Amino acid sequence: METAHNIRLTVTEVGLLWTTYVNDTMARCVLTYFLNKVEDTEIKPVIEYALKITNIQIKALTALFHSENFPIPIGFTDEDVNASAPRLFTDHLILEYVKNMSKVGLPICSMAFTMTSRSDVRAFYADCISQIQTLDQQSTGVLQSKGLYIRPPFITIPKKVDFVDKQSFLSGRFLGFGDKRPLIAMEISSLSANIMTNALGKALMIGFSQVAKSQEIRQYLVRGKEISSKHIKVFSDQLVDEDIPSPMTWDSDVTNSTVPPFSDKLMLSHVAMLVTAGTGNYAMAAAASPRADITSTFVRLAAEIAIYAKDGAKLTIENGWLEEPPQAPNREELAGV
Repeated sequence: METAHNIRLTVTEVGLLWTTYVNDTMARCVLTYFLNKVEDTEIKPVIEYALKITNIQIKALTALFHSENFPIPIGFTDEDVNASAPRLFTDHLILEYVKNMSKVGLPICSMAFTMTSRSDVRAFYADCISQIQTLDQQSTGVLQSKGLYIRPPFITIPKKVDFVDKQSFLSGRFLGFGDKRPLIAMEISSLSANIMTNALGKALMIGFSQVAKSQEIRQYLVRGKEISSKHIKVFSDQLVDEDIPSPMTWDSDVTNSTVPPFSDKLMLSHVAMLVTAGTGNYAMAAAASPRADITSTFVRLAAEIAIYAKDGAKLTIENGWLEEPPQAPNREELAGV
């Protein structure tokens, strides 16, 4: 990767590249363990490709950091993974994890591409987008071929174009009797998608809570599992109330192993990443819903996971695991005042 015309990295590029490197080193640990456990001959090539592109990205970022005399983040290393630990998740859940990994990675890399300006950095994120698109195609194809792909609910296609003529469309209530208008397509989609992401997060936290060494972190993970269960129920009830099916969960795809494949540091950081993604999902869902009660539900639940995230950050700092991101210089400190 070449530096374009010796142009300095912008603060946006520094922040994005640093974060991408740390997340990729985490992904490398997780995928290394998964590849060592996966048995299904259709799923294994998907995991192999996911690990391959992760290593390609880490190599490219390392070269860029060297060219800029930028300290390479520690991120996560071989010390954070025990690839020989017993199986913690089924092959199905591993495949769902990789599918979700691509679903989260695509919008992040697309955003990074649009926010960066230096040609080599934009080329890096353009490559990432292409690689993750391929991974998404592969994981989706295998899920479909195995009959494991969970489609969002179906609704009846409208017969004609119509226009909203009542303000109650926004409040969701008709005639003042408490009746709610039917959910629109985007509201159903948001509720369904957030059930699935919470279900995956819940399964991961069930597994992580079984193998965490620290009692305090184990309790934190159990609390996260309970929050996910609560949110799944809230979203599912809103679908079921309108006779719309709710997606399944993957609790049964966690084994009874208590041997940790990952360090407590990695698992705690992974949960933080899930919470960050979940917060973004809730924000988009709230923005996409015209119905006030749906919007308020997502806002209320986002506040709950924000508190959970803050408590997780405190644990990370207390254990000395929070690597300091790049930041602006403290001018007062430099001036000695």
